[in-house]
Amino acid sequence: MTKVNVGKSVMEANAEQAATLRSEWQSRELTVLNLISSPGSGKTALLEQTLEHFRGKLQMAVLVGDVQTENDANRLARHGFPVKQIITNGTCHLEAHMIEKHLPFVDTKGLDLLMIENVGNLVCPSSYDLGEDAKVVLLSTTEGEDKPLKYPAIFRRAEVAILTKTDLLPYLDFDVSAVRHNIDQIHAGIPMFRVSARTGDGLDEWLTWVETKVARKKHPDFHQTVR
Repeated sequence: MTKVNVGKSVMEANAEQAATLRSEWQSRELTVLNLISSPGSGKTALLEQTLEHFRGKLQMAVLVGDVQTENDANRLARHGFPVKQIITNGTCHLEAHMIEKHLPFVDTKGLDLLMIENVGNLVCPSSYDLGEDAKVVLLSTTEGEDKPLKYPAIFRRAEVAILTKTDLLPYLDFDVSAVRHNIDQIHAGIPMFRVSARTGDGLDEWLTWVETKVARKKHPDFHQTVR
């Protein structure tokens, strides 16, 4: 009996589809960001603030992945940008073919920025290329400082880390310096922005980073440095 490595074929097919998407988005100078975190870390809240900030400044759209419900898409749609929910029906991550299937619902022509909110999970989404320009990993202050050590793959592959819900720090036993140290064990020097979507504290760094990514995609000689 011939043994078939199904896992390898699935990953190869995903990589091929992701490469096709990346090539298409490159030709359109479209920046694509893939947000990954545990459930409840604040991806949707951060996206709401991001959409509100760039209203009238950038042409944006959002694809939202969840196992069930359109709750997050409904929240984001209130900000006036095209939003499409991707319901995975049990799959714990988004795949490139899912992105390709739902693109007609947001129409990427003329867009500056496409944000993908992945399914809440720090494991599976880290392995699937969606053709994005960068993976963004979120970690909230209500989670443990050792999350980067427990789930190293996503922290290694992400281009930026965001510590969310910082307004709760006075009420929690959470050591920011410890989580920074643990992230550095996996991905030394990766930018880590400390933000509160509730109060707005720290959002400027994140928004400047996003704006810089968009500018660099359209103008490769753009040299602003964000730390």
